[in-house]
Amino acid sequence: MTSYCTATYRAFDEKADFHKKAAGIAVGLTVGSWTELPEAKKKDMEKHLGKVVSVEVHEPEADAAPGSLAAQRYADIKIAYPDANFSRDIPALLVTAFGKLSMDGRIKLLDLDVSDDFRAACPGPKFGIAGVRERLGVYDRPLLMSIFKSVIGYDLPELKEQFYQQALGGVDLIKDDEILFENPLTPIEKRVEACIAAAREAEKHTGQKLLYATNITGRTSQLRAQAKKAIAAGANALLFNVLAYGFDALQELAEDPEIDVPIAAHPAFAGAIYPAQHYGVAPQLLLGKLMRLAGADLVLFPSPYGSVVMPKDETLAIADALKQPEGALKSSFPVPSAGIHPGLVPVLVKDFGRESVVNAGGGVHGHPMGAAAGGQAFRQAIDAALRGEALEEAANRPGNEQLKAAIELWGVKR
Repeated sequence: MTSYCTATYRAFDEKADFHKKAAGIAVGLTVGSWTELPEAKKKDMEKHLGKVVSVEVHEPEADAAPGSLAAQRYADIKIAYPDANFSRDIPALLVTAFGKLSMDGRIKLLDLDVSDDFRAACPGPKFGIAGVRERLGVYDRPLLMSIFKSVIGYDLPELKEQFYQQALGGVDLIKDDEILFENPLTPIEKRVEACIAAAREAEKHTGQKLLYATNITGRTSQLRAQAKKAIAAGANALLFNVLAYGFDALQELAEDPEIDVPIAAHPAFAGAIYPAQHYGVAPQLLLGKLMRLAGADLVLFPSPYGSVVMPKDETLAIADALKQPEGALKSSFPVPSAGIHPGLVPVLVKDFGRESVVNAGGGVHGHPMGAAAGGQAFRQAIDAALRGEALEEAANRPGNEQLKAAIELWGVKR
């Protein structure tokens, strides 16, 4: 029995016969031609022929705002591609479903529903939400992540001190900046050794475990060696710029049994792929489903409220793609990011729930009382949000002066 992976597209055109276009896609991206084939050959080729699943045409609405989706003529098209046509890897699937087609006018890839056979070839997250929580021993609240800032040009003692101050704030994870590459001042083994030593020292004061997501960079052929080098030095998590390297590179890392630490996927370069209405790949597929399928345990993406803003419906769709039940595939932590401060915590918890990560850079380092106080302010805000208490009330509790200073500086998002 033939199994299929199904792609969903949104094609825009004022005059096109969308049913004819769908038939052309199904044939053109699989067997190339059909009506010209002899009948005997059709029997042999049918198992390779793409199939039109559905075509839903949307005509413009007369009273719609100019430029809005409702004001345009488009069709949502579903095409099923036989698994027999491609190898069981994400690059092969992407080239089949949207390689040449991505250059064929105004068309956007909205979704990919993979077959059970294809999914079986993808490991998904090695740890997932449950496994990351188990490593940290934290089960009842959103996790808190902080980010190194101003790391280029810093030496190891400076980096270690910055890490230590963040760790004192009670964060659960600290990640490298995505632009921190291998360099003479902070080579990966020495960087890991210094930061893990700082984590152990901070744990004596905070009493909590901490994951350090070390940025894995370099030539693609050397990524696994770099990851293992970092782990040998003590790294207990990895950060990876997935879209610069490709989903297959992430899958190689996730599949390797010697890389036994959670992997956080950074969205760098995603803005070149998802934002256009008429082109590219929908964010819930790019940063949600495919990241999870390839093996990311945590996935960063722009939040709806910070400094790099993504529409709220898109961010929620990403989070849903990362967490919704998907057979044996483990769920991944959604990490809405960019411009996050303690005053945003209630809306983050409301919109993304407990199974999410609050991720902050400037919201930690920019705290008027220092980075340690910045982390503490976030923890106080998370506790208040879970109690259903207004941050202004929580800020007046004894011992919550860190939260008070944070909301005096940044305010509270309603």
